[in-house]
Amino acid sequence: MARTAVLAGLGGCLPVREVTNHDLARTLDTSDDWIRSRTGIAARRWTDRPTGTGDLAVQAARAALASVRDGVPRPDAVIVATTTPDRPCPATAPEVATRLGLDGAAAFDLAAVCSGFVYALAVGAGLIAAGLRGQVLVIGADTYSTIVDHQDRTSAILFGDGAGAALLRAGDSAEPGALLAFDLGSDGGHRDLIAIRARGSAAPWPADHLPRSAHYLEVRGPEVYAHAVRRMTASARTVLDTLHWPAESVVFAAHQANQRILDAVADRLGVPPAGRVGNISRVGNTAAASIPLALAEAATRQPTPLVPGARVLLTAFGGGLAWGSCGLTWPALTPILADHRPDGHRPPGLLTF
Repeated sequence: MARTAVLAGLGGCLPVREVTNHDLARTLDTSDDWIRSRTGIAARRWTDRPTGTGDLAVQAARAALASVRDGVPRPDAVIVATTTPDRPCPATAPEVATRLGLDGAAAFDLAAVCSGFVYALAVGAGLIAAGLRGQVLVIGADTYSTIVDHQDRTSAILFGDGAGAALLRAGDSAEPGALLAFDLGSDGGHRDLIAIRARGSAAPWPADHLPRSAHYLEVRGPEVYAHAVRRMTASARTVLDTLHWPAESVVFAAHQANQRILDAVADRLGVPPAGRVGNISRVGNTAAASIPLALAEAATRQPTPLVPGARVLLTAFGGGLAWGSCGLTWPALTPILADHRPDGHRPPGLLTF
């Protein structure tokens, strides 16, 4: 059989600091009912400085590696999907690799905003299928609390911080855990729907000619909703058609953007409620981390729909615009969820949602 990437480990990490809707209502013109009714979010986790994206990425990666059943693996590539790197230069991934004891591994960041984890899975799977690498650590990590305007209720209520990691290894398509199909796409004509207009080479810091809002993440909600539902539905259908999977046969794990979006996509695909997994109500939109975190939580609950051999459909949408989907079968796997500890060298501790 053709060489295929197989999911071998899964882990996640969340900051311990919980910020509820009631907490936000103390400083914003909003309420718990207003936020819940529009987003489905009740709380989110935010980091405390000086914790950075790399700190969460390291602990999520340690959790993923610790979850592997067949001994401690040594990945030979590390991909960090993020919109919030520790610094503009260099990339975050090489430092993450070094902190994991993986000096010499190929390591790079990938920027596809909230679609980053699916894109990184595709790149990791490609490296394995081509025979360039044998084990690839794919990490989605973001600290959006550092790029949202905390005076803007449109964006401040949506996002949480976190990291999720998956270990891919070489295998074959008949194995549980095999990544079987991908669909990726983009539309740069709508780049301003989800964007930070300042801070880049086109408008370098301090970009005083731009309004204050341009220095933070801006989300044009109604337009994003329409594009997200349409693009995620079409992309997910492409994967289902490629694999000849009926929608009612899959476990559906979408990027945790907004509960209304999640429900609309699942309804259009025909995925029954029992087949949907998510955690947006407890952790908010964790961007590139959202899919691995949602999978890890769902797999550690009992009973869980994520049993060995289950058909799993992933789909995501984010700034760019960029979107992607993946179809895989679920392996015999017990993910580890960790809380963030200031000392990144401590072993991960279990996190209770």
